[in-house]
Amino acid sequence: MKIADIKLNVEKILDDNKAQNITSINLKNKSHIADYMVVASGTSSRHLQSLSEILVAELKKLGLNGCHIEGKDSNDWKLVDTDDVIC
Repeated sequence: MKIADIKLNVEKILDDNKAQNITSINLKNKSHIADYMVVASGTSSRHLQSLSEILVAELKKLGLNGCHIEGKDSNDWKLVDTDDVIC
């Protein structure tokens, strides 16, 4: 799957699951960690946990098996790493 398609899927999954303030930042040629960063807010710590778990599950259905969640024990933040797109 192309990187732009991954970013679009991430944005759609977040939007479908009521994430707020979804913003994409183009990191291409600016960072070696990813080509895009997608930032979004949730309404509660439970919502953030749900968003991250749903995002990983849906991306796996699309064939992206290397996704993982950082900050699983944090109530304030989560990071989903898909290699080329971080969220």
